[in-house]
Formats: sequence, structure tokens, C-alpha cells
Amino acid sequence: MAAPQHTVSIAFVRSAIRALDADGAARALQQAGIAADWLRNDQARVPATAFAALWMAVAQQLDDEFFGLDMRRMKVGSFALLCHAVAGQPTVARGLRHALRGFALFLDGIEARLTVAQGVARITIHRRDTAVPGGCAAELPGSCEDARRFAEETLLVMIHGVLCWLAGRRVPLRRLQWAHPRPAHAEEYRRMFSPDVAFEQVATAVEFDARVLGVPVAITPGALAAFLRDAPQSVFLKQVQSGGWGERVRRQLRRHLASQPPPTSPAEGPTLEALAAQFGLSPATLRRRLDDEGTGWQQLKDEVRRDLAIHRLADRRLSIVEVAVQLGYNDASSFHRAFRKWTGAAPGAYRAG
Repeated sequence: MAAPQHTVSIAFVRSAIRALDADGAARALQQAGIAADWLRNDQARVPATAFAALWMAVAQQLDDEFFGLDMRRMKVGSFALLCHAVAGQPTVARGLRHALRGFALFLDGIEARLTVAQGVARITIHRRDTAVPGGCAAELPGSCEDARRFAEETLLVMIHGVLCWLAGRRVPLRRLQWAHPRPAHAEEYRRMFSPDVAFEQVATAVEFDARVLGVPVAITPGALAAFLRDAPQSVFLKQVQSGGWGERVRRQLRRHLASQPPPTSPAEGPTLEALAAQFGLSPATLRRRLDDEGTGWQQLKDEVRRDLAIHRLADRRLSIVEVAVQLGYNDASSFHRAFRKWTGAAPGAYRAG
């Protein structure tokens, strides 16, 4: 089954190449198929698969799977070694605790600890460094804070990816607390981690249902090999919400638009009323449930169309008019206006990179 066509903020791309010099950054971006011009556009987004490729390109240059964010390199192959160590554990709890110990051995300045109380499992990030973190340029305002935040983002992505892999499904996170101020790309956290996000907390932490810790681990040698073959994409894409009403709506919209109708037949897409009936709900109830998750009908439609547009513009066999029609726009000008609103650039300029 094809991976969902998700995209991520350019903010993650900027952070990922922070430890590279100009030539190294240019090579990594080229390997990942990410245009350097996109870095200047705060609204730009890239396919999640392209970011995963960038992760690999940066890791190969630095011999560091942690983007040069720590005082010690997490050498290429460390993550695979950790996964081999945890795959044979009997339960998610044992596997997760082994994984956290592994990260603590690989990294000097940052670690994560698991605690359980009253049915809630909590993973808390602890900083062990007092020195300037890797990937930080002291002469650039805010760069050290950005590096610290990206280190915590990266560690949470890796830990949650391993947790989902051990459990055999995506483990929903009830709450995310950040020790940092709200960044410009904060909306990403709702999709990647949890709709319940708080900033400027005492420590960065995530919470989830502790019952998942008792789930038996059943990872075959073949499943281990497949997971590592696709890493870090297999890790990064697990961050995208797969539960909740918002994702149910996304899946239906994506399924409809992914049919790629011929250019003469615009994809109108299902209505909120039709989807509500399909789910056995009233339109008002579906709107309320989406609102409870911090999203809405129009926002979901825009997100799905935006992500599909970015992927389809990468296919130069399709004209911009064909992409517009496939996404349900009756004329190219409407698509141009929407795309510029989403990304800050016209479709042609985005395709040209």
C-alpha cells in the first residue's frame, strides 16, 4: 500500500542542514530533490519522503544520524544496531526501555526517561549539556535555541517511531509539552505528535496510554530488515497522525483525489454532509469532533490538496492545468491562488525550484 503523500514544513529542512557548510548543504539538498530556493520561503513545504532522503544525505556527510546536534556523533549504523537490540524483547515496555538506554549511550547532551503513573506513560526529555549544542552558531541570534529544539524534535521522532514499530501500530500521544516557546512551525506538532500541545513547560515530554507497554513484541527478522531498509522514512512517516476523526476525513479526501480523473473531469470531492452520513454522524457532530481535535473541514481539505499538489507538481509529465483539475479546481487561476496561499509561491515557480 502506497505511503500517504504527506509534506512537512521547510523549517525542518533548515534545521536538518544547519551543521553542514554551504557546499555540503547544497549537495544534501540536491540528493534529496529539494530546491535550495525553497529555503527562503517560510511557507514552503517538502514531501515527507524528501525530508527522509535529506536525513540520510546529512547523516552520510556527517557520519551522524542525529544531524550533528549533539557533542558526540550518533554514527551511521547506530539506529540499526539499536533496533536489532530491541526487536527481540518480549514486551513494548522492555523494548522501549532498551531503546532509551541505547539513545543515552549514543548521545551525551540529551536523554529521554520513561515513567508510568496512574495508567499514563510519560517520556521526558532531559538536557545533560551545559555547552553549546552541535549545529548551533553562537553568532547567529536564536540559533542555539533552534538547535536545542530540533534536537528534542528529532529525538522524539525517533523514539515515537520505535515505539510504534514495537507496538505494531501507531501509538497515539495524548499530550505534548514543549520546554520551548511556540515556534512558527508549531502547527506541525498537531499532525506529528498530538493535538494537545503546550509550550514553555518545565520540560519537553509526551504522554500515552500505559497499557500499550504490556503489548507483546512480535517482530520477525523479515519485518526488522524491512523497517531498517526503509529507515528513516519508516520512522518519520509513523509520526503522521493515523487515528482520530481528522485523519479519517483526510483518508477519504485523499482516496477520492488520488484516483487522478482525466483532465476533462474535475474531482469535486465528497461533501462534509456526505462524509458525516458515511460515518453515521450528523454534520454538526462531525464538525464538533474535528473542532475538538483542533482542526476543521476547510483546513483538512486545504491540507490534503496542498500535499497532493506538491507531490504532483514533482511529476513533470503533468501540466499545471492537469494538476489543478485533478485536485478539483475548475480553472487554473483558482488553483494558482490557492497554491500561493498555501506555500507563498506560484505552482510554476515551485516546480522550477
